[in-house]
Amino acid sequence: MAGLAMGYPMTEARGGSNPDTSTLYDINGLAKDAPGWLDRTMEFIGEYGIILGLAVLMLFAWWSLRRRQDAPAAVAALLWAPLAAGIALLVNIPIRGFVKRPRPFLDHPGLEVLVKGKTDYSFVSDHATLTMAIGVALFVANRKYGLIGIGLAVLEGFCRVYMGVHYPTDVIGGLALGTAVALLLAPLAMMLLTPLTRTVARTRAAWLVRSARPLAPPLAAAEAPVAGTADSERGLPRHRDNDLAA
Repeated sequence: MAGLAMGYPMTEARGGSNPDTSTLYDINGLAKDAPGWLDRTMEFIGEYGIILGLAVLMLFAWWSLRRRQDAPAAVAALLWAPLAAGIALLVNIPIRGFVKRPRPFLDHPGLEVLVKGKTDYSFVSDHATLTMAIGVALFVANRKYGLIGIGLAVLEGFCRVYMGVHYPTDVIGGLALGTAVALLLAPLAMMLLTPLTRTVARTRAAWLVRSARPLAPPLAAAEAPVAGTADSERGLPRHRDNDLAA
């Protein structure tokens, strides 16, 4: 009942029978109670911070994936992440123009709006679309980094509602759009990008797609350690491949 605490009428605070609007007021109501420094932090995170964080995450993923035995294919999957985000944003342009949903603060003036000057349409959220497309594409390349990326995308969606610039369904639509583009077009993207990275791997720029010190390949069945003998006792490196096939 955060809306009542802020002084909203019951129908306005809860959005009547509309769960989209009531959830908007509940989440955005947190911004009204929060100290100024927290609101400024959430504003930075929601506008720029998570996108910058995903860029850093992709850099770490690139450094790691270059050491895999299938490095060219893994790096090709990583290259798909920013391309998927760009395509998803392009797909969102006609969707926004067709739906023409106003920003929530235009219909609900009692909201705490942390970012002023938003005049474009609300559905679907560009930030949610972009971050989820990157997160899902990262998951195609590497499960560990992908799960982190998807978690950041969900946090991005929460921030957009907290900031008062999107309805929850704007965010859900963006997360769904980013996921759909990243997954549905991934096979075609890999078919086109993998030959490119394999070609680069044969040039002087090979360091871009393959490390000079790759990880050791998994042991063959005939070379597997005797049951009960630890790898550390045999002087062999431990290797666990948690990645999806690119």
